[in-house]
Amino acid sequence: MMKSIDNVQKNLSRVPTKIYLIIAVLIFGASNSVTTKLIDIGKSHLIDGQNPISPCNVLFVGNLCALGLMFLIFHHDWKFTTLKVLTRQDWISLTVTGILSGAIAPWLIFTALENTNVTNIVLIGRIEPILNLILGVWLLSSPVNFWTMTGSIVSFLGVVTTALLASSGQMITMGGFQIGIGEFFVAIASLISSISSIMGKLQLRSIPLGIFMIYRNILGTVIFFLLANFLYGLDHFNHVLSPFLWQWMLIYAGIIVVFGQYCWLAALKNATSTQINLASLFNPIVAIFMAYVILGEIPTIAQYLGGSLLLIGIILSFLGNLPQS
Repeated sequence: MMKSIDNVQKNLSRVPTKIYLIIAVLIFGASNSVTTKLIDIGKSHLIDGQNPISPCNVLFVGNLCALGLMFLIFHHDWKFTTLKVLTRQDWISLTVTGILSGAIAPWLIFTALENTNVTNIVLIGRIEPILNLILGVWLLSSPVNFWTMTGSIVSFLGVVTTALLASSGQMITMGGFQIGIGEFFVAIASLISSISSIMGKLQLRSIPLGIFMIYRNILGTVIFFLLANFLYGLDHFNHVLSPFLWQWMLIYAGIIVVFGQYCWLAALKNATSTQINLASLFNPIVAIFMAYVILGEIPTIAQYLGGSLLLIGIILSFLGNLPQS
């Protein structure tokens, strides 16, 4: 079995970066809708009056399932000879990335799912490509052309339009403007994810992908469990051993957590900042379509307006990316 897994991993290593980006966009585009759908399924199968597929259980058990799958795929990366090469700075940076992207950002997104709809989360989350581009130019000295920058600015206007006109649920006031708390959480999660993506690109230059993924998963799972217990109490993880929960989480973890992360990180290792930005900009189109197909969400006028600006930004960014294709 290990030999067949190793062969699969070798074959995956030959896949072009652009293919990884496309697959990652498709998987991540569907992820929030799939998560919401699973939570809804859990509401129809209550145990002692509680939802076994609660947001916290999805994240915690999903990560545990993913961890087992990751060890099967990347066990060779965890040899002593490989681990001893990593420096103290490598472990510190991995720890920071693990806490940010493995625990805090997912918790913010899952909390946002309880406060607003998936379409808003998708549109507001598109602030991340802008931040990726800015940080890529600043920290990695990545080249960027006029069309890509213009497309990112137009997309950012789409995000602002959605945040101001389409917010739903509990509202907070910032700078004289009102924004939904769910939308605010998504914006913060996007900032964290952007910083983590840039750090991850730097780390993957010297750290094997298997060590990166597994360590981040372990740390993220532990930190999230402690954070959730502090905020909600241990009772929040009731029914975490439910077979009904685990059967869904094995599928969820295998496709979305493991394969989705693998495709994104494999692409991140070799893709340019412009390619990553372009792939991220396509994500909302896929995600909004998936929200309609899976959840039946129909965009509002404000969401159409914000989405139209995002689409224009995608087209402009695509024009800027053509010379690098």
